[in-house]
Amino acid sequence: MTHTPESLFRRFDELGISYKNHAHPPLFTVADSKALRGQLPGGHCKSLFLKDKRGALHLLVASEDRAVDLKQLKKRLGVGNLSFASPDLLYEVLGVRPGAVTPFGLINDTENRVHVMLDKGMLAHDPLNYHPLVNDQTTSVSPRDLIAFIESCGHAPEVIDLDVDYDPAAPAA
Repeated sequence: MTHTPESLFRRFDELGISYKNHAHPPLFTVADSKALRGQLPGGHCKSLFLKDKRGALHLLVASEDRAVDLKQLKKRLGVGNLSFASPDLLYEVLGVRPGAVTPFGLINDTENRVHVMLDKGMLAHDPLNYHPLVNDQTTSVSPRDLIAFIESCGHAPEVIDLDVDYDPAAPAA
């Protein structure tokens, strides 16, 4: 079963997660979000659903303005080439369409196929804003509640510092 915003919010209530939801016109890009969000407080984020050369799936959640170098990220992860996963795979695994990619989609990843990475810099913002499985709403949660939600979905999110340059000789953090 693919979850809806309503079933996601019921899950939040069951977990004791405090959230605020805001309706707005559909947003498809970070540029759309910046133009239409008004004065919505907190950290605004983007989520990249990636597939590596071996077919492993990765979800990188970062601040919306964070530049992400996929070549450096693949080195940091020790994987083959990274590319954006197909829209069909995105829907199959996270139950969302392009433009609505969100860590809340992990509620649909019942097979735990996705390796979750959270940008350390993003977690400094409170609240954090993500689409609740659709791109015509934005939901605000605390960083602590985001992590609690991800863990409740059976995932152990990896916090990565995208401000640190990749050094293959350095030990993993």
